[in-house]
Amino acid sequence: MSKFTEVAKIEELKSGTMKAVIAEGREILLTRVGDKYYATDNRCPHMKGDLSQGKPEGTVVTCPVHGSQFDISNGRVVRWLKGGLISKLGSALKMSKALTVYNVKVEGGKVLVEF
Repeated sequence: MSKFTEVAKIEELKSGTMKAVIAEGREILLTRVGDKYYATDNRCPHMKGDLSQGKPEGTVVTCPVHGSQFDISNGRVVRWLKGGLISKLGSALKMSKALTVYNVKVEGGKVLVEF
C-alpha cells in the first residue's frame, strides 16, 4: 500500500532549484519549477551520477557525469549521453532507461511524496 511521506517544507526550495533527500530508504531528487514540485530517483540510471549536482533547465535535468538528460515531469530520457564517440560506445553498451517518477502533493506547507 502506498503512502505520502513528508520530504521537505515548501520554503526549502526556490523555483528552479533541486536537492537530494532521503525518504523511505530511497535517495530522491526533489525539484521545484514555478509552484510545482517533482520527485524522481536522484541517481542517473546510466552510471549512477548524482543528479542533484546536475543542471536543471525547466523540467529537464542534466546528469553531471555523462550529460544524460531526463524530463523530471515524466522520467523520459531526453538525451542518453552527450554526443561524440563516447556517446556512441555508451549507447551500444547500455540501453537508455527512464527515471522513476514519484507523485508529489503539497499540503499545509509540506512537500509530500508518494511511495
